Amino acid sequence: MNRRNRALLRSIAPLVLMGVIFYFSAQTSTGDHPWWDVILRKLGHVTGYTLLTALWWWALRGVTKRALLIAVAIAFGYACTDELHQTFVHGRTGTPVDVAIDSIGMAIAALLIHLRPFGPARRERRDTTSEERARSSLARSP
Repeated sequence: MNRRNRALLRSIAPLVLMGVIFYFSAQTSTGDHPWWDVILRKLGHVTGYTLLTALWWWALRGVTKRALLIAVAIAFGYACTDELHQTFVHGRTGTPVDVAIDSIGMAIAALLIHLRPFGPARRERRDTTSEERARSSLARSP
């Protein structure tokens, strides 16, 4: 399977998650919620957008060199349009604060992806590079 077909198949997962987010955003609200419910909902925002960003990165990886940047941009754009969508739902409001909360999830995903452990081939390359640096610093020392 070539990279393009793999990316098309992998894009199904983030698109499904976007549908789930849309479904929950379309639910009407009664307004007042206990404090613990509000916290759980905001944690749901962070978790959902962490996962959405990671899934888009996974789908785009190998297709473009800037997969993480594009994944964050897609997730951010979707967060903005999701808040706009909520302004049309009875009892819901779309706020920039929720986009900021969603952005925390995007940042978490970007950080985890950036700090992820490398595969065996990249680890060997990294170790070789550090060994070479150590040898060259020894050669330079008096």
